[in-house]
Amino acid sequence: MTDMDPYASWHGEQSAAWLYQCIAESEPEPRKKALFIALGSEATAQAAHWANLLTQQGQSLNFVPDRRTRLVGRLVRWLGPARLTHALVAMKVRGMSVYRSGPIERTSAHDDIGEAHREPNRGGSLRAAVFGMNDGLVSNASLILGMAGAGSSNNTLVLTGIAGLLAGAFSMAAGEYISVRSQREMHEYQIALEAAELRAYPEEEAEELALIFAARGMHVDEAKRSAQALLADPQRALDVLAREELGLNPGELGSPWGAASSSFIAFAAGSLIPLCPFLMSTNNYALELSMALSVVALFAVGASLSLFTGRGALVSGLRMLAIGTAAGALTWVIGHLLGVNINA
Repeated sequence: MTDMDPYASWHGEQSAAWLYQCIAESEPEPRKKALFIALGSEATAQAAHWANLLTQQGQSLNFVPDRRTRLVGRLVRWLGPARLTHALVAMKVRGMSVYRSGPIERTSAHDDIGEAHREPNRGGSLRAAVFGMNDGLVSNASLILGMAGAGSSNNTLVLTGIAGLLAGAFSMAAGEYISVRSQREMHEYQIALEAAELRAYPEEEAEELALIFAARGMHVDEAKRSAQALLADPQRALDVLAREELGLNPGELGSPWGAASSSFIAFAAGSLIPLCPFLMSTNNYALELSMALSVVALFAVGASLSLFTGRGALVSGLRMLAIGTAAGALTWVIGHLLGVNINA
């Protein structure tokens, strides 16, 4: 009937039921608390489905939460479930989308379900680019200042700046690739698991979905009708289950290579700003020009960040300028002290 491992499925549902109890005990909002109590009951019922199958095969069962489950449960009690949505989703806990979007306002048809998840985070790429450029700018300007403080020649500063640009850009790209790749693999696994569960017990999955719809503000009867209507189209049902139970958009899991390329370009662009005067001129004023250009760029980047923070552009720009200047000055002092000691 399904390609799922019965024992793993039983243990996963039991672990989820145990975590639902932890969430319900930690959730102060009555509607959400009721949702997770109900989802816990559904997980227990689904665990019984697999327990019956395993018992027929002659296996004896005794559930004890494993170390990972106990740790996540303890963190839920300490920090609250809203701060652990990603960890809980990875632990097969459903319904975490109630912490990621507001209530459903349009309830006339199941086509409206998941509306809040359909809009991509249009500002996400721009925000990442601005932060990547800021990282490259601050790190390479500080690196060049540190070497200048140690008394290095302009040629050495050029080589240092190029090395800092390449090392930082490749490091950022590699880190972003691994991060997005790992996240994508986890999400693909969760969606595949959801598809297998939908084939194994569609009615129970529809009941879980109805509970989530109701917790997000939909009338109970309408929630049940909408959830049942989804079963007529398995692909549509899987899409909505992924959105509402997992908080995922199957069509927007992210590209590891795209994220790596964007990180590389953004960091390199920021790193190039303090390096440009040295590449364009070999006179004695290259360092001063580099720092002046970095100061202007720091303010501009900080002002740009106000688009995402809601703060005033002037305040945001001055704050970024102060932080970058402090980092550069401290690096110069350290470089100077090391240079004096080494040369001595």
